[in-house]
Amino acid sequence: MEQWIISIMDNYGYFGIFLLMLLENVFPPVPSEVVLTAGGFMTSTTSLTVWGVILTATAGSVAGAVMLYGLGLLLDVERVEQIIDKHGHWLRLKKADLYKADRWFDRFGVFAVFIGRLIPLVRSLISIPAGMSNMKFVLFLAFTTAGTLIWNTVLVYIGRAVGENREEILAQLDIYSNIVYALLFAGAIVGLWLFKKRRSAGR
Repeated sequence: MEQWIISIMDNYGYFGIFLLMLLENVFPPVPSEVVLTAGGFMTSTTSLTVWGVILTATAGSVAGAVMLYGLGLLLDVERVEQIIDKHGHWLRLKKADLYKADRWFDRFGVFAVFIGRLIPLVRSLISIPAGMSNMKFVLFLAFTTAGTLIWNTVLVYIGRAVGENREEILAQLDIYSNIVYALLFAGAIVGLWLFKKRRSAGR
């Protein structure tokens, strides 16, 4: 996939970077780590500039995030309520659980969006609950852009600094991603266990 990504950037320049980063948000298997470090390296071998790559990549990422935010708006609380009414008995969900999650996101959502943009996998998916909770679009856009800009800037500068040796950096980032995935999985298991325990105690 890396060669395909580099060929798109080589052939289409900034537009290719914008498109790849948009896809990375709506289709996470396109790795932003590869796009950004390769873009950083190409600033030393092509006419691409560091801030041109950063800003174009950020625009593509934010565009993809806005699309997922829109998807979240379509899956608003009322629609999820209908799903719970219809399937809640076997999903083991109640409307109270939905309202609790919605209140949590209303309270901490902007920080969840900002931090989420710095975490692999989560950085794409965090836009959906933001839309579902009807977070103010201006706040969503501001915190998404801020988190995305930090992530993109760091990786582009890393790519430029290490040049052709970026494979070592990508290997380290891959380890970081795998650790994050493992923690997210473990957190989901613990959360599910606590949820079931609380439900059993409630009965």
